[in-house]
Amino acid sequence: MNTTTLMARDHQHLWHPCSQMKDYETFKPLIVTGAHQSYLHLADGRKVIDAISSWWCKSLGHQHPRLKRALLAQMEKFEHVLLANTTNEIIVELSERLARLMPSLDKVMYASDGSCAVEIAMKMSLHARTIEGNPQRKLFIALENGYHGETLGTLSVSDVGLYRAPYESVLFDAKFISSLPYVSGMEEDLWQNCEAHWEKIVETLQPFSHSATAVILEPIVQGAAGMKIYSMDFLRRLRQWTKAHDIHLIADEIMTGMGRTGKMLACEHANIEPDFICLSKGLTAGWLPLSAVLTRSCIYDLFYDDYASGKSFLHSHTHSGNVLAASVALEVLKVMEEENMCERAVEVGKQMRHFMQDIALQTGKLTNIRGIGAMVAADLICDTQGRRMGYEVYQKAVELGALLRPIGNTLYWLPPLNVDEETLVDLREVTRKAVEGVSKIID
Repeated sequence: MNTTTLMARDHQHLWHPCSQMKDYETFKPLIVTGAHQSYLHLADGRKVIDAISSWWCKSLGHQHPRLKRALLAQMEKFEHVLLANTTNEIIVELSERLARLMPSLDKVMYASDGSCAVEIAMKMSLHARTIEGNPQRKLFIALENGYHGETLGTLSVSDVGLYRAPYESVLFDAKFISSLPYVSGMEEDLWQNCEAHWEKIVETLQPFSHSATAVILEPIVQGAAGMKIYSMDFLRRLRQWTKAHDIHLIADEIMTGMGRTGKMLACEHANIEPDFICLSKGLTAGWLPLSAVLTRSCIYDLFYDDYASGKSFLHSHTHSGNVLAASVALEVLKVMEEENMCERAVEVGKQMRHFMQDIALQTGKLTNIRGIGAMVAADLICDTQGRRMGYEVYQKAVELGALLRPIGNTLYWLPPLNVDEETLVDLREVTRKAVEGVSKIID
């Protein structure tokens, strides 16, 4: 392979996601030739740790043999048939298993990506209000620092300016809950009791109790905002408030679901059951695009009528419930259960947090260490205004053997749930050296 030629071809035609393309003039994209378990294999012969699970989706690592076998077995039968007016054994069994994740949410609709799953849930909520005869309920309430996707609807309920600001003029209005009770982990008192915070928050919510259709949130962890963790008690109290006022709760579990926080669903930390759950990313362990929306029978029943009534929910995607993706997702659920991945996430997380604290002590350049399940994060200490320290650490870490890709100046690890201890030790050393190397330049 002529890597120089390939890089030129890339630069000529390819627009990479979530990137300032000018950065690629000096920090060239990695040429990946293979991947296995927690590692990416590069064209220059190196291998680097996939410390962020390839945007949080490779929850079982790369080339998991059981997932590969499931995909190949389905490929021998058929690869895709529209899901409108057809069914198959794979999609039925997958739906049955997803409905068991939270038994009160026993209806499943499929799409292809996380943003569209969130759009489906939002549209279902609004459409349900029209059928109920409550069209005045059209306001969405969301959380400060929340992120739900890149479509215009999902950006409207997101509060990360980097993604939202350029399109502000065409987004619809939403109400954002501020002053959230953030914590560093489950050991803090605030995790169990946020009464003082809640008393102030509920006052701001009351004026919208009759106009809101839904509250949408990332349960427990806000990923794109910099892996911010908030109180379980806040989530519990907010759910109680929504139920009391007939307001739907949409749980965007696209990053937090499928074991990442040490529970199959992050909502379980607060022992709550929302009205909608959105899943993607870890649903297929990053093998193929697939997303799902789980909801209640009572919402499903609102749309169940003669066609002439006009109550049909006609949202559709060409690849909704794609059977190749569904076959992998079904096997993912089996692996998660049989290999006790939620318990594994808790153990991995304990070790990662200990390692991140080691780096903070050794370098003096990390603060606000926080973590839950198989995720740990810390903020880089940088006194130079406007300097992209996180980006510099990213470049140095790749050179040393790990793909980190910090969020701004927030450094985090979110590796596959089945990452081994040796890889974590290597990740600690690469991260420490990267932080030290960049710190010397800044100091």
